[in-house]
Formats: sequence, structure tokens, C-alpha cells
Amino acid sequence: MRGSLLALDLGTSTGWALRTADDYTSSGTVLLKNTRYDGGGMRFLRFRRWLEDLDQDAGPIEAIYFEEVRRHVGTDAAHIYGGLLAVLSAWCEEHLVAYQGVPVGTIKRFATGKGNADKAAVINAIRSRGFAPRDDNEADALAILLWAIETRGGVR
Repeated sequence: MRGSLLALDLGTSTGWALRTADDYTSSGTVLLKNTRYDGGGMRFLRFRRWLEDLDQDAGPIEAIYFEEVRRHVGTDAAHIYGGLLAVLSAWCEEHLVAYQGVPVGTIKRFATGKGNADKAAVINAIRSRGFAPRDDNEADALAILLWAIETRGGVR
């Protein structure tokens, strides 16, 4: 690996996990909620700026893995996910960064052994691996990152 790996759980509270080329892992969440004074596209601009800053500070980013959601309960969540995915894929294309979606069931099965595990089970599974996620978004991102590392992005 020549650069960093980034894993994302896209949403208003985007979970992220990063493994640098020297094997340092960090994670957290970035809040992309609009304020009442923001225009509709501000969350997407903030997300793009966050990606650029992360690439500058901890990069270069070699590959990005993200939770691939096929169905959302709410319309707003679907629109936000779609917008963030559009920004992510365009940013990756522009910067020649490989990107790949990982189905929700694959992530849960990898982390817990059960493809339909609940949020608490994923958090507990990630904690049992020595991490301390603050919420399910960060836990999902860590699970995606560990999956990407251990399976070489699904090649194994």
C-alpha cells in the first residue's frame, strides 16, 4: 500500500475510519448537518472540503470503501446519502482514488458473523477488537476498514 485507506458510513453523521500507510488507525464522525442559515448544498460542500483536508493531512488517500445502502427508510436519508455518494464518487474520479461500496449485510456478517445484526452487536464486535467507537456510525466505518484490510477489498 502506498497511501491511506479510508472507510465511510455516509450520512448526516458520517462515520469514518482511516488507516495510514504506516499502519496508524484513527476514526470518528463528521457532522454534516445543515444549520438553519445554510443552503441545501452546504452539507455536500462541507463533505468535499473535509475529504480534501483529510487527503492533505493524512494522505494521499489510495482507496475509499463505503457502506453501500440499497434501501432507506426515509426520503430525506435517501437524498442525503445519494448526494454524499455523488460528491464522493466525483471526488474520487477527480483525484484518481479507487472507491468501492460494501453491502450492509457483508459488513455486518464480517463484524458479527450475522448479516442482519443490529447496531449494538456491531458496536460490541468492534469494541471486542480493541476499538472504542462513540456511536454506530464510527463502528460501521471501523468494520468497513477492517473488512477492507483483511479481505483486501473483497479479493480474498
